[in-house]
Amino acid sequence: MIDPAHCQLMAEYNEWMNRKLFSACGLLPKSALLEDRGAFFKSIYLTLNHIAYADLAFLSRFTGDPSQVPPLGEDLFGSFDGLRAEREALDARLKAWSASLTTAWLSLPLTYTSKVDGRERTVPRWALVTHLFNHQTHHRGQVTTLLSQRGVDIGSTDIPFMPRYSVA
Repeated sequence: MIDPAHCQLMAEYNEWMNRKLFSACGLLPKSALLEDRGAFFKSIYLTLNHIAYADLAFLSRFTGDPSQVPPLGEDLFGSFDGLRAEREALDARLKAWSASLTTAWLSLPLTYTSKVDGRERTVPRWALVTHLFNHQTHHRGQVTTLLSQRGVDIGSTDIPFMPRYSVA
């Protein structure tokens, strides 16, 4: 089982990577962000939108906020600038939320209905939190590939290269 310190590290990593990713995406014209690149969610923008969607879905399950999550695949923010602003707010929220976690909370099961297939599942919270952060990493990897195909390199994506581990 993971512990609260792991969750806090992953929330910090998530924020760092999203800042790097959105900065790199901001260098591209809006049309390039919306272009169908053959990815699972088609474009860079829609892949980033999906990551935010999943974060909202899991926060809804974990905290009750938001109380409702839109249908899977819906464009939640209408623009890259709107998505970027929401991403920053979500990252701050995930960091604050992860700081509130306890080992006892993580050890409990959670029953929820999946937005993907409509089935009810009961899963330990620690496994769902692991999935939340793994899901982000997975799809950010897709975006870094799409950026690389356009000649944009975001640099290291490794945890040991995070600012907290930087040497003077």
